[in-house]
Amino acid sequence: MYEAAGLSFNESKKSLIHSRLSQRIQRLGLSGFSAYIDLLEDESNAAEFQMAVDLLTTNETYFFREPKHFELLEQELATRKSTLPIAIWSAASSFGDEAYSVAMLLSDMQTQGRIGPDWSILATDISHRVLLSAKEAIYPVDRLRAVSPDRLRRYCLRGENEAEGQVLLRDNIRERVRFGRLNLCQPFEGLGPFDIVFLRNVLIYFDLPTKVAVVDRVLSMLRPGGLFFLGTAEGRVPCQTPLQVLQPGAFRKVG
Repeated sequence: MYEAAGLSFNESKKSLIHSRLSQRIQRLGLSGFSAYIDLLEDESNAAEFQMAVDLLTTNETYFFREPKHFELLEQELATRKSTLPIAIWSAASSFGDEAYSVAMLLSDMQTQGRIGPDWSILATDISHRVLLSAKEAIYPVDRLRAVSPDRLRRYCLRGENEAEGQVLLRDNIRERVRFGRLNLCQPFEGLGPFDIVFLRNVLIYFDLPTKVAVVDRVLSMLRPGGLFFLGTAEGRVPCQTPLQVLQPGAFRKVG
C-alpha cells in the first residue's frame, strides 16, 4: 500500500484496517488476512488491490463541509480584480461532494454577476470506484444537509418512489466539474496552473516524508497568491513551499 499509493498505517491503525477489510475477506471466502495479502500481491488482481485502497481510504464527506472555507473562497473571488478564467482543483475529491459544493457557489456568484462565466473545476482521486460514483452525482439526502433550500431547488432533483431519500444533481451543475483519476504520491504533469486548490482530509493516510512530497507537488500547480485548503484538523502544513496562514486550514501561496 505504501509503495503503490503512499498509504502509511502504523500500529494504531490496526483496528481500522481490521474493520474495513474483514467483511471483504469473508465475502471472498478467504481464510484470513494472510490469504488476502497473497491475493493482493498477485499482479493479476489489480482490481482487488484498488478495492482494498478504496476500503481503507473512503471517509465520510458531505456538501459544504467546513463552511468557513467556502466563505473565504467567496470573499476571495468577490474581491478578485483579474478577469482571467478561474481554475479550481479538488485534489482528493472522493465522491465529489467538495467539487460540486464549489460549483454551486461559483454558479451562484456567476448568476449574481460577481464573477464571469469562465471558470472550471477539476476533481481528482486515486479511487476509480468513487470517481464513477461522483460522475453519477446521486447522493443520500443527508449528505446535502448543509445545502440551502434555494440551492437544493436550483441544483438538485429529489428522488421519488424507489429513489426516495436520494438526490440527483442537475446537469447545470454536473457539467461544470471534470473528474479524473490521479495518484498524488507519484509525479504528474499537465495540470494547472490553478487559482485555488483543495487538499482536505487526505494527508492523514501518509507518513511525514510523503506528506511533504505530496503537498509541495500539489502546491507547484497553484499560482503565486492562490488559495490552498487543508482540513481544519490537519494542523500545520508539512511542506517547503512558503505559505501565509489565513485561518485554520486555509493558506495563501507566497511568491
